[in-house]
Amino acid sequence: MNLKTELLEVIANKNRGLLATEIDKIKILTAVEKLEDCNPNVNVFDNLLLLQGDWRLLYTTSKNILSLNNLPLVQLGEIYQCIRTDNTNIYNIAEIKGLPLLEGLICVVASFEIVSTKRVNIKFQRSIFGLQKILSYVSPANLINRIEMGKKFFPFDFSFGKSNFNQNNPQGWLEITYLDENLRIARGNEGNVFILERC
Repeated sequence: MNLKTELLEVIANKNRGLLATEIDKIKILTAVEKLEDCNPNVNVFDNLLLLQGDWRLLYTTSKNILSLNNLPLVQLGEIYQCIRTDNTNIYNIAEIKGLPLLEGLICVVASFEIVSTKRVNIKFQRSIFGLQKILSYVSPANLINRIEMGKKFFPFDFSFGKSNFNQNNPQGWLEITYLDENLRIARGNEGNVFILERC
């Protein structure tokens, strides 16, 4: 069994981390570290086309993301991180399952700046949330297309303020520690691990 298959097997049936026990988390982190040691693209940003695209979250240790499953009467649906290298934007999109016609959506838009061979600084710019029906949500790609065309989603659209980077105080950072054609592992500034597959 290769290391990638091993990792995919240990995260299977863990529902993005919601069902992972403490023992599971240790096994997963061990598998992550083994795969990171064999990263085929150490200088991640030498190949931006490999990074570009829509990625679906398979597993995370982020309590902020997993806590979305604790909202009343709803469940956490698919979660995507969509990277657009041409305009250096990241779109984090969480679908929320609920009663018919009450499915929700949370989208956080951030810009990124490359600061090393594997790290980007993150600046959060905008948050959009509401019912999928009211937002006319079809897919991540359709939503991003409308955002990039300048669409506003009032009253569910909030700006985080100036988007200029402060080199001494970015809002966060993300390190891409493994990248191939269809799998990406990243670690965030709060110590969280993210495992994603290309959509």
